[in-house]
Amino acid sequence: MQIPIVGAMVKSVAEISNIPTEAKQKFTNPIRAQRRELRKLLRRAQFTEFGQQYGFSEILRERNITDAFRKRVPVFDYNKMHREWWYRNLKGERNVAWPGKIRLFALSSGTSEASSKFVPITRAMLNSITRAGTRQFFSTSQYDFPARFYDSGVLCIAGSTDLQYFPEGKYYAGDLSGISAGRIPKWFEFFYKPGQEISQLKDWNEKLDLMVKAAPTWDIGVLVGVPAWVQILLERIVKEYKLNNIHEMWPNLMVYVHSGVAFAPYEKSFERLFGKEVLYVESYLASEGYIAYQVDLKRRQMQLLVDNGVYFEFVPFDEKNFDDEGNLRPDCQTLTLSEVEAGRNYAILLSTCAGAWRYLIGDTVCFSDVKHCDMAVTGRTKQFLSLAGEHLSQDNMNRAVDMTAEELGIDICEFTVAGIRHDTMFAHHWYLGIDQPIDAQEALKRIDQHLCELNDDYRTERQEAIRQLYIDVLPTQLFYDFMRERLGKAGGASKFPRVLKGDRYKAWKEYIASKEERTKN
Repeated sequence: MQIPIVGAMVKSVAEISNIPTEAKQKFTNPIRAQRRELRKLLRRAQFTEFGQQYGFSEILRERNITDAFRKRVPVFDYNKMHREWWYRNLKGERNVAWPGKIRLFALSSGTSEASSKFVPITRAMLNSITRAGTRQFFSTSQYDFPARFYDSGVLCIAGSTDLQYFPEGKYYAGDLSGISAGRIPKWFEFFYKPGQEISQLKDWNEKLDLMVKAAPTWDIGVLVGVPAWVQILLERIVKEYKLNNIHEMWPNLMVYVHSGVAFAPYEKSFERLFGKEVLYVESYLASEGYIAYQVDLKRRQMQLLVDNGVYFEFVPFDEKNFDDEGNLRPDCQTLTLSEVEAGRNYAILLSTCAGAWRYLIGDTVCFSDVKHCDMAVTGRTKQFLSLAGEHLSQDNMNRAVDMTAEELGIDICEFTVAGIRHDTMFAHHWYLGIDQPIDAQEALKRIDQHLCELNDDYRTERQEAIRQLYIDVLPTQLFYDFMRERLGKAGGASKFPRVLKGDRYKAWKEYIASKEERTKN
């Protein structure tokens, strides 16, 4: 069989040991690499207004710049950073928190807050993201993929590349996945699908229809995207072309790169869509920067990117540092990479080449191996329940739901839970997305049992303060319809919040009620 020329070339480049340093993360001492990144960031930003207010030039002259940095610069969340600094970028001001004028912003509402966040994206940050993506691509050289794999396409389910223009500040804004997709390296255009014409579409349904139509003309080796939207696309293709599995159309599909949410709830559904073994690879790209990616396809752990334009600090995720709503306390303890411990949950602070400084990103992580910077995302600082001290983390919830699904032989791809008042005490209301026959009360019973096993605080409060549990089993599609119709979020990096609070919970209840009323009529 003739070996594809482009595939052979790319495979050869990937296997060359002296490929450019920007295509590899090579460090012998991650602590030293992080100090170097901090120094570089401070040097670049020392003459910005932020850098002058907080004395970056003086920090650079200190013997211990990491200690000097955290003593001089306060911790920021988005609201504080935007209120005090980033709003000026949106007005077109230059040299605010990073040199020059910011012309690109990533629109991100996360999964905890309703209003859109405008996160600055600089040229340096775009280079950082491209560099990390290149490293991850070339890391496949350690696996014995055939040359034809490198000749096949990479299908990225991303946001629209057609960005919104804001004339008052002369800037563009959109989903980060769309911004990145619109600025892929020239050499990568040969591989990139669905192509720029489809990628620029804003309407998810239109984009989905065109991808399904074009699918038979593609040879896909790698899938990239948030699990929910990738699954919807694959199911549509399999149904449209009456396939047994997606490999009947794309025989060279070997890798799925996912991000944004825990993959375990989706795994069984994906296995039914595949006809061959597919390697699952996790990446951690947030609107604020590329944080980590999986380097060993046999181990589901990611490696922190310590030398790529981001400096990390960590806040122990406990009641000493966070209040009941997941907000940082003013006197919170912050740790450097050299001070963290394996097995503990930490919230992440980022200082980046896009003008974020000691910025709370909102995710929590846990290190399995600090020396090698191996870590996993465990949840969100505001997606946990602690109405009565139960301290129920997103990781606890994911694991309990996964174990229940495994025991009952069902798929639970989507779920959410809300904490509510019950008489003088409290209750939890679970909503499960299930498309198979199920005894709802049995599912609820098992989730409760698993949570009691996983979390001592929850077990205690179930006896005292969490007096009742409720459950609604809903079609999985309802979760995605709500995101599209009520939140205006579909495709790209959009994901359903695992914990609902405040206005989001109210909107969710109203939406379900409206659907039920429509069904009755």
